[in-house]
Amino acid sequence: MTEATLVEAVGLALACAMEDDETVLLLGEDIGVDGGVFRATADLIARFGAGRVMDTPLSESLFAGLAVGLGAQGFRPVVEYQFMGFIYPAIDQILNHAGRLRNRTRGRLTCPLVIRAPFGGGIHAPEHHSESMEALFAHIPGIRVVIPSSPARAYGLLLAAIRDPDPVVFLEPKRIYRALKEDIADDGIAAPLDQCFTLRAGRDMTLVTWGAMVVETLAAAEILAAEGVEAEVIDVATLKPLDMAAILSSVERTGRCVIVHEAPLSGGVGAEIAAGLANRGLVNLLAPVQRVAGYDTVMPLPRLETDYMPTEERILRTARRVLAYA
Repeated sequence: MTEATLVEAVGLALACAMEDDETVLLLGEDIGVDGGVFRATADLIARFGAGRVMDTPLSESLFAGLAVGLGAQGFRPVVEYQFMGFIYPAIDQILNHAGRLRNRTRGRLTCPLVIRAPFGGGIHAPEHHSESMEALFAHIPGIRVVIPSSPARAYGLLLAAIRDPDPVVFLEPKRIYRALKEDIADDGIAAPLDQCFTLRAGRDMTLVTWGAMVVETLAAAEILAAEGVEAEVIDVATLKPLDMAAILSSVERTGRCVIVHEAPLSGGVGAEIAAGLANRGLVNLLAPVQRVAGYDTVMPLPRLETDYMPTEERILRTARRVLAYA
């Protein structure tokens, strides 16, 4: 067993995948000699060589296109973008090529590509460094979107993403990169994609969340438990395709649901979950579904960042309002 932080777990998973499969290649700005902005790829160039850990030019669209070509020709490229806000020049390649290749060739070609990026706020970074735009990628057909919330899940989910035959956007919540450590077996066993994780069982309400917001949501659930309210906490983990069945099953038992995410409120994945509950779980609801989210504005850096992000207090206030319905 190895005790690791989330960012260290990412590095362990990358090394494991590269050891097991010589077609796994890493591409990105400063990932080789410097080991990446957050050191996720530290020492990998020394271990696997510059032919497999490649420092790229400062051209996000260029190396996204290169990765699509590599994926189509038998490799398994893993691309790192330094921050989520730097991915946008590559959306043309992701949307028009990576996500469409299987359909375009009627299955003759696939694109086993992983795009990694630190995302989310909470570290007082400059503009473009604190984005939480996961809904953009969840809207693209053919793209799987995965967000880990702990070191162990980061390890297992990244291995699963690399082994998947289709493109995966793998977003890493940098606020909790080094916030906690877990024991990781480093045994090469992947975690299941396309499934929610139930982090806490409960009977009175369901709290649905993902990424760094798992921390505040679990903390709120602890306070509610002290008040006699047992909240079930679900980590969505794979936002696309969404494991709606697990969420519906939970809400069928609890009758109440609060969705927590850092991204802006409008058009978010939380709205998709709420729509699914309205469409397929309405008869089980004892109260309206509520969302606790970021605001429909650019992250107000640096001084108002903590006011923008959902807090334990906001989650509790919303949960108590939902519980107040008869």
